[in-house]
Amino acid sequence: MEMPESALEDNLLKSQRHDRILALLRSQGQVHATKLGDTFGVSAYTIRRDLDELADAGMLERVHGGAVLASHVPRTYAERQEQSVAEKTQSARAAIGLLESNQLVIVDGGSTAALFVEALPSNYPATFVTHAPSIAAALIAKEPDDVISIGGRVDPFSRVCVGATTVEAYNNLTADLCVLGIWGVNVTQGISSPYHEEALVRSAMVAAAGRVVGLAVSDKLGTGGAFKVAPVTALTHLSVESNVPDELLAPFEEAGVKVLRPESNPVDVVSSRSRLSTTGHTVERRTPQFRSSRRVDDQ
Repeated sequence: MEMPESALEDNLLKSQRHDRILALLRSQGQVHATKLGDTFGVSAYTIRRDLDELADAGMLERVHGGAVLASHVPRTYAERQEQSVAEKTQSARAAIGLLESNQLVIVDGGSTAALFVEALPSNYPATFVTHAPSIAAALIAKEPDDVISIGGRVDPFSRVCVGATTVEAYNNLTADLCVLGIWGVNVTQGISSPYHEEALVRSAMVAAAGRVVGLAVSDKLGTGGAFKVAPVTALTHLSVESNVPDELLAPFEEAGVKVLRPESNPVDVVSSRSRLSTTGHTVERRTPQFRSSRRVDDQ
């Protein structure tokens, strides 16, 4: 049975709309249903159906009022540990070059953050803060100046602490650097996460630090999740693997984010470890700065 000509035309137009929607997502990072309806001259129902079909196909992720490009990052920590290990290692090592003595450094949870800690020289003269129990254990093994573990309810999927206790601890902290795991990031929506509680914690981490480096690999660039963490301008640096296409990075550089690649920020971890362990100088311990949570009228 042949399909009626009107149905063929509708399918053709639908496929064209789908291609245009995905092209807009790749260039902008996010689309709004109302604007799409105006652009294509179709009803709100038609656009919602288009977005739902693309979401069902795994091409995008629905958010309030529109959609973002789908991130193909596995949702469980165990799966993420096995994905893009070489690329994540390069991203992690490039970010090591931002460390300085006597800093207070926030380290996120996640598989790339774990590789960052693995690349960290032993006995590094800095204080590290984290809300991820496994990251805290790995940091302790590196024997830096100090390790502060922030508590809360441990999420079984991301294996980090979340909740009001965790957020409040970061709200009362002033750090030099935040090493942030990236689920999805684009210049329109900014940094985002598929989990509400995790997004709230990361928002507090970003707000607490003077500089923020996002650890990302190419499949996370231009993508997004349902919950916003911070605008892209909150990133001072974006650390990536060596072979990311320039066209993927250009929007971030235009937004004022400095891109770090392994070759642009080389780190000799062995030499750094040797230098730190063999020098006879005494390094002054930095006292972590916490903002008081007491009200002025309570003093």
